[in-house]
Amino acid sequence: MKSLLLTILLLGLVAVLKAQEAPPDDLEDFSGIWYTQAMVSDRNHTDGKRPMKVFPMTVIALEGGSLEAQLTFWDNGHCHMKKILMHKTDEPHKYTAFKGKKTIYIQETSVKGYYILYCEGQRHGRSHRKGKLIGTNSEKNPEAMEEFKKFAMSKGFREENIIVPEQLDQCVSGSN
Repeated sequence: MKSLLLTILLLGLVAVLKAQEAPPDDLEDFSGIWYTQAMVSDRNHTDGKRPMKVFPMTVIALEGGSLEAQLTFWDNGHCHMKKILMHKTDEPHKYTAFKGKKTIYIQETSVKGYYILYCEGQRHGRSHRKGKLIGTNSEKNPEAMEEFKKFAMSKGFREENIIVPEQLDQCVSGSN
């Protein structure tokens, strides 16, 4: 009887600990390495300032349901890393960042392992929106891409603003 009670208590403790590790809302575990498949912005990228090379993003689930995204980008011949703290809100799949100046939505696609990140905010006093299709691997998925295009059109983005950047494994300063 004691071993049965101990087993039940142990299973209950494991369930509680697992629930604490659970990702925000009802998304499957969002922690891990993510690869950018496509991007869209309301900015015109014909000026040559469009990001053509991207690097994997690491997301860490924090206590309380917030997320930390670690981004690497190339600028002026050097690699730069930026951490973005995404604070969970009361609304499912909605986060805020940069002291509430940006709102980020995480939308699951119908393709397993692919999500859409949608961000709205202010930049230099002007409204700015962008979206990203991300996946758990660097391989392109036509179904996920089609779903991303439909999402972008539904948000009023122009199709010519959708770009598919080159995915690089790592950023090494001094090389291009």
